[in-house]
Amino acid sequence: MSDDQYDELDLHHLNRTEALIKLDAFLNSSFLAGHTRVKIIHGKGKGILREAVWQSLNDHPLVDACYPAGDAEGSFGVTIVRLASGPHVYY
Repeated sequence: MSDDQYDELDLHHLNRTEALIKLDAFLNSSFLAGHTRVKIIHGKGKGILREAVWQSLNDHPLVDACYPAGDAEGSFGVTIVRLASGPHVYY
């Protein structure tokens, strides 16, 4: 996968609990598949799901960094995640 392409997860229409379960499974499978960056689509809405996703990402051992996508990729409705690498990761 090239640097300008991301594996992505669309969380639209899921409640908080469903979204966080899918997010964790997705991060684990993406890490194991060797992806270095992924895209999480949570939508803009009221920001409730975005906040839950960001809180989960900030606490997740497989995440090095996360940031809002650029305007062309969805802005605040999408989060880009840089996954951790190396033997320092335990899950």
